[in-house]
Amino acid sequence: MAGVRNCPCCPVTEEPRVVPMSTQSLATTLAPADKLWSASGDKAVNLRMEASGPGSETPVTIHQMFLETVERSGDQTALVFKEDGQTASLTWRQYYEQCRAAAKSFLKLGLERFHGVGILGFNSPEWFISDIGCIFAGGLAAGIYTTNSPEACQYVAANCEANILVVENQKQLDKILQVKDQLPHLKAIIQYKGNVAVFLQRANECCTLIYTSGTTGNPKGVMLSQDNITWTARISSGLICKNYGQEILISYLPLSHVAAQMVDIWISMSFSGTTYFAEPDALKGSLVNTLKEARPTCFLGVPRVWEKMQEGMRAGGEKASPLKKRNLVPWGFMLANNLVFKKVRAALGLDRCRYCFTGAAPITKDTLEYFLSLNIPVKELYGMSESSGPHTVSIDEYRIGSCGKVIPGSKIKLNNPDEEGNGEVCFWGRNVFMGYLNMPDKTEEALDEDGWLHSGDLGKFDQENFLYITGRIKELIITAGGENIPPVPIEDAVKSELPIISNTMLIGDKLKFLSMLITLKCVMDDNGEPTNELSSEVLDFCRRHSVTATKVSEITANKEPAIYNAIQEGIDRVNARSTSNAQKIQKWVVLERDFSVVGGELGPTLKLRRPIVVKMYQEKINELYSGAAERQ
Repeated sequence: MAGVRNCPCCPVTEEPRVVPMSTQSLATTLAPADKLWSASGDKAVNLRMEASGPGSETPVTIHQMFLETVERSGDQTALVFKEDGQTASLTWRQYYEQCRAAAKSFLKLGLERFHGVGILGFNSPEWFISDIGCIFAGGLAAGIYTTNSPEACQYVAANCEANILVVENQKQLDKILQVKDQLPHLKAIIQYKGNVAVFLQRANECCTLIYTSGTTGNPKGVMLSQDNITWTARISSGLICKNYGQEILISYLPLSHVAAQMVDIWISMSFSGTTYFAEPDALKGSLVNTLKEARPTCFLGVPRVWEKMQEGMRAGGEKASPLKKRNLVPWGFMLANNLVFKKVRAALGLDRCRYCFTGAAPITKDTLEYFLSLNIPVKELYGMSESSGPHTVSIDEYRIGSCGKVIPGSKIKLNNPDEEGNGEVCFWGRNVFMGYLNMPDKTEEALDEDGWLHSGDLGKFDQENFLYITGRIKELIITAGGENIPPVPIEDAVKSELPIISNTMLIGDKLKFLSMLITLKCVMDDNGEPTNELSSEVLDFCRRHSVTATKVSEITANKEPAIYNAIQEGIDRVNARSTSNAQKIQKWVVLERDFSVVGGELGPTLKLRRPIVVKMYQEKINELYSGAAERQ
């Protein structure tokens, strides 16, 4: 039976020991393989090698990449974190030694080759060390979202046949204790807060599992090989790194997600960067403190992070004096001098940030234009777990609304493009995953017979080969009249017209007309759950329109005329720009509660989980289509 043990992966900031290995002692060999894909954790795959150029480099393992960094930058700071309120750090050599120590401990606890180590906790050195220690020991590292229910944790741990589970605290431990009897392979549970020999590594074998947060059914375990990770990290770092050993990053996005792992752990390792760990309440407001402390040189924010910054600056602008408003540049995208730009960037902690990126979910044009007006170009990345993260990037070349061009050494094509050039985006390259763990049928659905990964996204190119994502095949609304309508552009247009709106979701698949679910901006509590209290932005709007309401329920219960009229006028403006009557929003309803990760409407990266929202609000949707003539 699994027992709870002390953590072998807690950072210890003692004097570094001599690294016993060097890259010269690690031969690059590949395991025998005869296919481009696999659904078994212990089977290797053929690599998508190119004859020349960026896709032809010799494959390396994670161990080799880590050792190269230690040899070049062993005494440089790798990780910066808080320990009992005090700033602490690990050098690259200390970090490496602790990963080796964790690997040895995992093997002693009974970790078997190609079995899982599940990691359940907020971003921390312990998370990184557990992940890499597992890979060094020959296991499959599997991040588990901290928001998962006990049942969801059980599914991931059982699917990867986890021998060991590493948990952050009592809250996460309690989840595992509820389901441990349903985990026959589990040998140990390690809690790292509160009370090595290394396996021969082969670059074409699986080392990491990324579990998709799919909107329907059980999550799929995306199998990434050593080469998937090291090749993607090296190509990516080559694009953004200007000064080896001097880049600074912040770790705050869920490490169970591919974007956070690729940037925070692997790209940072590739260019010997320094990673600062944010506090667990980063997305509730403390992220700006870490930004100001670390002053990163590169920063990846999901769209909601950029939107929150935008909202905060707008709110500050509303409260400022007329003279200060002109300097804050909060609303009108007006021209400002370089001194003002520098002050704004410094206030956000972005004064030395060369690259500001966004990804993982769609971002509105309004938000991109807002930051561009402040001389902060936010550049879109595009990819998926199955492509080890990025597949197209915007670096020095930049187009608003585009997610850039394909990364060097990879390929992209559009399958079955229509008359307007929209087709399914397909990927090829050494970043394309091995397969879904224990799901050969799903793997064959994602990878065609030639090895191309089908993304399920619709996109088109401009004349300069910039990619624009125009929708998702599964999200495409096909009305009863047969018209195909991508929902995101319409949803974004409504949010741009109406800053008081938090979330929108277009309805209309197989129905006679389009309708929309709408939520108002509200205050979130410490657990990330929406409260009944209106946000400051909505309160300001209410005051300007002589509305005394302070709660969402007061607005919805009375169908507050000033608010509802404003929403209708905004929707009318969006409808006026529609290309056809079928694309106009005919009815809408304001929901009593905003969407959230905790509520289930949003995924861990704040993507809208459409099928789940439809199920949750089916009664409201039925009312919209019940034949009532009046607008809701």
